[in-house]
Amino acid sequence: MQTLNVDLNERAYPIHIGKGLLHRAELILPHLAQKQVAIVTNTTVAPLYLDTLSNALTAEGINIVPIILPDGEAYKNSDTLNQIYGALLTHRCERKTTLIALGGGVIGDLTGFAAATYLRGVPFIQVPTTLLAQVDSSVGGKTGINHPLGKNMVGAFYQPKLVLADTATLDTLADRELSAGLAEVIKYGLIRDLPFFEWLERNMAKLRVRDQEAVAYAIKRSCESKAEVVIADERESGVRALLNLGHTFGHAIEAGMGYGNWLHGEGVAAGTMLAAKLSQHLGWLNEQDVARIRALFVSAGLPVDAPDLGVDTYLDLMAIDKKVEGGRMRFVLLKAIGSAVVTADVAESALRDTLSETAHHG
Repeated sequence: MQTLNVDLNERAYPIHIGKGLLHRAELILPHLAQKQVAIVTNTTVAPLYLDTLSNALTAEGINIVPIILPDGEAYKNSDTLNQIYGALLTHRCERKTTLIALGGGVIGDLTGFAAATYLRGVPFIQVPTTLLAQVDSSVGGKTGINHPLGKNMVGAFYQPKLVLADTATLDTLADRELSAGLAEVIKYGLIRDLPFFEWLERNMAKLRVRDQEAVAYAIKRSCESKAEVVIADERESGVRALLNLGHTFGHAIEAGMGYGNWLHGEGVAAGTMLAAKLSQHLGWLNEQDVARIRALFVSAGLPVDAPDLGVDTYLDLMAIDKKVEGGRMRFVLLKAIGSAVVTADVAESALRDTLSETAHHG
């Protein structure tokens, strides 16, 4: 097991990464304020891992309230959030009841937002079971739900007490979900870690076949990167925005195609290619750089061509992104592989050209 620390002073918390951690109740017990926990999971993860985690905790005298939600991005909404509140109220869960998110990014985001708002805030723990959640969404305290008009538009910054990433859960992950997680792994290399990008170029085949050592290294390196950025800028007033590389375009793809049709990581991959093309338009990346980024996404099994939503649809969907400031869209772009910047200085003509070239023809 490897442990990293997200050092947010009195809200600091550990990230444990290793195989078989779901069995290790002793890692969770120090973080519980009372002997009752609500485990929020979904219909896919529950049959696989709910018993393992519940049994480990029950053996220590912990009372479990299981909350099993439908699976998928399409359910990341206020109706599902209300299901969580309903279960918590029905079981008379108190302010010291800890919520445990057992699942991927959707479960983590929903559970975190429920924890931030139920009784004005109860503790929660992230137990991510997908690669995407283990390398990205479980760390850093971003929680939220989607709105029909935009992804993650309603939410809160609310840090977990603990992140427990059991790499054994990746054994049951569908290949498509594994690839989606790799999009966020590649992102760290692109925005701030050229040596990691080069490591990924050499080791992608190992990651695709879930080589234990390679996967553990990629998770650790990604979490270290995320933790450093979050410590520097918890509420995204500056450097943390770099973690959104590809996300402005990607969220537009997800919303435009209907939540759940494109996985988040797939939207991020195609969105990152749009960001790379736009960076090339501005004269920052050259053709070889763009080809190299494309090749890495392809080797990860990810889509690199954005769907044809039409240029105006893209612009409309992107205009309500959370990074809009003073009415101006802010983009995370690449000065070079391994170096990202946030800029609002993008001519609409360059944006339109990029969208019309890359997202086929609108």
